[in-house]
Amino acid sequence: MASTQEKATHKNNTPSPPSSSSAQVLQNWSLAAPSEDPIPKAASMAALIRPAETIADPPATKTTTSKGISIMPRAQTSHPLDPLSAAEISVAVATVRAAGATPEVRDSMRFIEVVLVEPDKHVVALADAYFFPPFQPSLLPRTKGGPVIPSKLPPRKARLVVYNKRSNETSIWLVELSEVHAATRGGHHRGKVISSKVVPNVQPPMDAMEYAECEAVVKDFPPFREAMKKRGIEDMDLVMVDPWCAGYHSNVDAPSRRLAKPLIFCRTESDCPMENGYARPVEGIHVLVDMQNMVVIEFEDRKLVPLPPADPLRNYTAGETRGGVDRSDVKPLQIIQTEGPSFRINGNFIAWQKWNFRIGFTPREGLVIYSVAYIDGSRGRRPVAHRLSFVEMVVPYGDPNDPHYRKNAFDAGEDGLGKNAHSLKKGCDCLGYIKYFDAHFTNFTGGVETIENCVCLHEEDHGILWKHQDWRTGLAEVRRSRRLTVSFVCTVANYEYGFFWHFYQDGKIEAEVKLTGILSLGALQPGETRKYGTTIAPGLYAPVHQHFFVARMDMAVDCKPGEAFNQVVEVNLKVEEPGKDNVHNNAFYAEEELLRSELQAMRDCNPLTARHWIVRNTRNVNRTGQLTGFKLVPGSNCLPLAGSEAKFLRRAAFLKHNLWVTPYAHDEMYPGGEFPNQNPRVGEGLATWVKQNRSLEEADVVLWYVFGVIHIPRLEDWPVMPVDRIGFMLMPHGFFNCSPAVDVPPSTTDLELKDNDIATKPIQNVIIAKL
Repeated sequence: MASTQEKATHKNNTPSPPSSSSAQVLQNWSLAAPSEDPIPKAASMAALIRPAETIADPPATKTTTSKGISIMPRAQTSHPLDPLSAAEISVAVATVRAAGATPEVRDSMRFIEVVLVEPDKHVVALADAYFFPPFQPSLLPRTKGGPVIPSKLPPRKARLVVYNKRSNETSIWLVELSEVHAATRGGHHRGKVISSKVVPNVQPPMDAMEYAECEAVVKDFPPFREAMKKRGIEDMDLVMVDPWCAGYHSNVDAPSRRLAKPLIFCRTESDCPMENGYARPVEGIHVLVDMQNMVVIEFEDRKLVPLPPADPLRNYTAGETRGGVDRSDVKPLQIIQTEGPSFRINGNFIAWQKWNFRIGFTPREGLVIYSVAYIDGSRGRRPVAHRLSFVEMVVPYGDPNDPHYRKNAFDAGEDGLGKNAHSLKKGCDCLGYIKYFDAHFTNFTGGVETIENCVCLHEEDHGILWKHQDWRTGLAEVRRSRRLTVSFVCTVANYEYGFFWHFYQDGKIEAEVKLTGILSLGALQPGETRKYGTTIAPGLYAPVHQHFFVARMDMAVDCKPGEAFNQVVEVNLKVEEPGKDNVHNNAFYAEEELLRSELQAMRDCNPLTARHWIVRNTRNVNRTGQLTGFKLVPGSNCLPLAGSEAKFLRRAAFLKHNLWVTPYAHDEMYPGGEFPNQNPRVGEGLATWVKQNRSLEEADVVLWYVFGVIHIPRLEDWPVMPVDRIGFMLMPHGFFNCSPAVDVPPSTTDLELKDNDIATKPIQNVIIAKL
């Protein structure tokens, strides 16, 4: 890390609500019956912001206690989309635990997930308009006489997924929080349970504490120790037990029991903290663990496969200490921003160039990007998307042999991408001036854990944005490209995944996933080879597999909250038929098709026709009269390489198409359903929702883009995986009055780019000789 890097500090200077001199104020916010929606579906903006002449004079902004002391309403300190603080998580956990019917129930509670209940889009609009800077009253519809503004926003709520270790039941709880509850007396109790319900026949995600306990139970199991002794291993400190979820392959995997089927590996050195134990898989041993009671319920030493011999090049630590040689011909490269960054931060609100958005984080998805908008000159703030995140990933293996056939991990739904995120304090992956964001989670027993420096925000130089040279004069103009990157990295067992959202100066948004880490391997008998993998070292092979990611994009192109004026158009390039319109046989054109319903919008990529999709606003046009929009441009992609009856497709039917489109529904968040672990239900989630075949002709649309990579390991991949990059792009399509990167040179002197722009401070790349 360059010496100029530092963790940026800031204060959330949140103002008090507007005074009654500038707008009429309602003292209380009336809510309907509790539900998972903070605002009922039937509520409209008119119910929240009412014309002044339609209501009686509001109460005074002060309240009076029984002792006659005036109390001013508390200022808003947490934006409705801010992730739960550590104190709020503590309040939620303590509230639910206190609500347990008996001491036994309370002691048996295990806390899988505590997350913010994201409020209705109207509440977010109200917060952004009047309660949190930069104030944006234009977000709200105009009413005769002006809006009536509540003195405070609705209370924040937490949603908890709780597993009862005693009864093997999973329940969902909603708890109402308040600013006072979360900040007073260290954040103890005083929350309010709104609802609770038991969800039958499901298993929630596994937890790191369970994994650690499972490993200890397996290592202490006498038949397992005897099996390892047959393989020459008596030191259990060398053994690694990775408790993979059981998946669902038959009725024996039903969620009536909480199961894990561990994979076994063995290190060679107990004194090496970075020993690559995945280089020595232990095959032939079948273990099934009851995770509820933490006992081994099935064990079988089926086949004695020798451990692969120790390879001196197996490790990923410094080469000179492990049999290899490090490169010495690469000199240091430092990124220096002597004037600081070009972005601005207020809490979780980010402003950079013409972009602004909010950063969130959940245990399941990891990074979430909210309220993405672009400041476009005289047209002001133009929304692009309400919410962007990666909601699921699936890794199916293509080897039919045991144990690899059952390796089809749902790394988000079974484990949690956010809960497995790195603390970049332990090894930063970004260069330049960095702003970090921490993340808070509950652990299995209800304690609060913090991942420091979990999300990284920084600028990157990205080569040429625009260039032209006049061949007559020899004069040239060039503009460097700058992008703002928000990212996090997580480790799920052997693999590392980096998730990146890039924002560009020319209006593009790029989503990128980087795959790296360690291969998940199998052992071979002497002289054996495998058709379904690559031999990478003596006695060692890497099975073929795929990685699939699902990006959920709740779009809002040129739509204010409450507006549903988007549609999705598919574009394919067509070759013109020979004839009078194509006498030279060279003509081709773009053909558009409106995706009118959910079933019609189940689409696949087609590079032969340069297929892409445009999210258009049906009410807004640009200067040429075309509807404004953003287009989804696929990158490299694939579909599952599996038969239609493959067991993993029972839970992952959403992998059958690259694109799905649905109208927004607050409870449709996860494409495989909320609980994919040991899920026996065919097609739950996205594949079931679209059977309603709801209209998309003018709607609040959500795009579900499924993209993947096929990994056929190479010998060069050993011992570690180089970085694979896959992703997609959201690009303006007639969104601007003129394209910032094509129609005009993108300089700060250009009128179209000048308005409201933040000055771009220089980034220097300095190569320093190694002494």
